[in-house]
Amino acid sequence: MATIAAPARRNLYTAGKLPVWVLPVVLATALVLAGLLFLAIGSFGIGRTAVVGVILFTIAMVLISSAVEGARKAKDRLATILVTSAFCLALLPLISVVFETVSKGLPRFDAEFFTYSMRNVVGAGGGAVHAITGTLWTTGIATVISVPIGIMAAIYLVEYGRGRLARAITFFVDVMTGIPSIVAGLFAYALFVIFFGPGTKTALAGAVALSVLMIPIVVRSAEELLRLVPNELREASYALGVPKWRTIVRVVLPTSLAGLITGVMLAVARVIGETAPLLIAAGFTQSMNSNPSSNAMMTLPVFVFRSYADQGQDAQAYLDRAWTGALTLILIVMVLNLTARLIASRFAPKGR
Repeated sequence: MATIAAPARRNLYTAGKLPVWVLPVVLATALVLAGLLFLAIGSFGIGRTAVVGVILFTIAMVLISSAVEGARKAKDRLATILVTSAFCLALLPLISVVFETVSKGLPRFDAEFFTYSMRNVVGAGGGAVHAITGTLWTTGIATVISVPIGIMAAIYLVEYGRGRLARAITFFVDVMTGIPSIVAGLFAYALFVIFFGPGTKTALAGAVALSVLMIPIVVRSAEELLRLVPNELREASYALGVPKWRTIVRVVLPTSLAGLITGVMLAVARVIGETAPLLIAAGFTQSMNSNPSSNAMMTLPVFVFRSYADQGQDAQAYLDRAWTGALTLILIVMVLNLTARLIASRFAPKGR
């Protein structure tokens, strides 16, 4: 007697679900169809092909998902595709900037660029060691000025600030956050002219201009991070009889140290590329200057600007130096952020 095979049991966990391979296959098919469409009409382009391909992919996935998985899952897939597409669209400018800067900055990314200044250089050759030195001087001094002031102001607002004074500080911090950078440069230049005479342009003045831009960023980021420290930690310290100032120093600040370092690095990255205030307050020079309190000092943003704006007979040489200066500036910011992350991970509170 022949045995009758039992019917295959339906898996309730995979029934009505699209296989994993459907999504990449539909995406590839949509891109190919879009490319063939533009080739047929004679206007092929990567950008327009990608846009039309994504639109076709979205429509196809919604229809397929609606037929197989139901309307609810189709709406979920539609939302996922839209969010992912928005994320990729936001990345395009960043990828484009990095690609253009790297591709056009590498030709002059050599030893000469990092060991020579532009003194007596006309046309090809020369370097930006004087601008790199100036950037490190101005940004370093601005950080030394801004970080203590910003963190102490944030501590006052979170731990002590009450009443009109705290509201006034908060108001002025908000106002300073939105001031144009050139106003900070004019302020620093006018301040140094009052004390040291007309025409005074130094790296110290440029650092003061950058600190005007940095302080409100440090205050805002530090204030938010200090407010995230649980009040239970403060209350436990007070219960042990620890004074408030010691509680802040030994409990509140160490708990938020990782975030404070990240906030400071964000402020540094915000101001290290400023051109207008440094052009006014720090000036520019083609020679090396290691004294931040005397004479003008070149910085990388100003170096890039002047290399592009004041092109000589060999225009390509000036453009190559400008792109390499921009690439160097990006690398400096990247190194600072990586260093901040390493320090933050080192000092972050560890769970037991």
